[in-house]
Amino acid sequence: MAFTIAIAGKGGTGKTTLAALLIKLLIQAGKGPVLAVDADANANLNEAIGIEVEDTIAELMARINNNLEPLPAGMTKDQYVEFKVHQSLAEGDDVDLLVMGGPEGQGCYCYVNNLLRGFMQTLSNNYPCVVMDNEAGLEHLSRRTTSNVDVLLVTSDASARGIRSAGRVKQLVDSLQLDIKKMYLVVSKVTEGTLASLQDEINRTGLELIGSIPLDEQVYQYDLQSRPLIELPDDSPVVTAVRGIMTAAGIL
Repeated sequence: MAFTIAIAGKGGTGKTTLAALLIKLLIQAGKGPVLAVDADANANLNEAIGIEVEDTIAELMARINNNLEPLPAGMTKDQYVEFKVHQSLAEGDDVDLLVMGGPEGQGCYCYVNNLLRGFMQTLSNNYPCVVMDNEAGLEHLSRRTTSNVDVLLVTSDASARGIRSAGRVKQLVDSLQLDIKKMYLVVSKVTEGTLASLQDEINRTGLELIGSIPLDEQVYQYDLQSRPLIELPDDSPVVTAVRGIMTAAGIL
């Protein structure tokens, strides 16, 4: 069974940046190959890790549901979907990427989520580590897409509103009694003095602050230049910070 790390939090809190750097450091530590799962409807993890994606689960399901991709003789729908999901894996150096993609239509994600939840167990048996970048908000938790997780990192930016949103993630995890072994708070885009001013809000979440990621101009420059964040230098402040988080969480 793979060691699974999931990332949750509202949009704009650095989930994808954190996911990309987790993958980078896991590979460097010899814990690859890594299965990366982009479960965010606004998928962009592929850009952060430099992998081209040709197909998503949602696009696959749309074709099958609309009879644009007939089922081969002798195969059930679920068997064919499982076969195509394996085919849709985008392969990179020591990392494979599975992308959920956009909603199936009228915002419905139910069947796709059920498939992802079911196939993750099978897929993860082939990898030492899984990193899942979840969609913004709490829907993935209520649908139980995020379960059987070793470490859940809940992200917030350096704002009181972001910290409160992270606290609501913990409340939902607790109420659903999800199978998550460890859960921590990570605060991103931190500047000098901001953590101290947010300490009361952090304490109210009930989450353990495992570390923070500084506001780093180099991350913005990489984004402007469309360079994969996985290529950030090892001595980059954000890479150093994520390495410290992984060590403190027992991932490295």
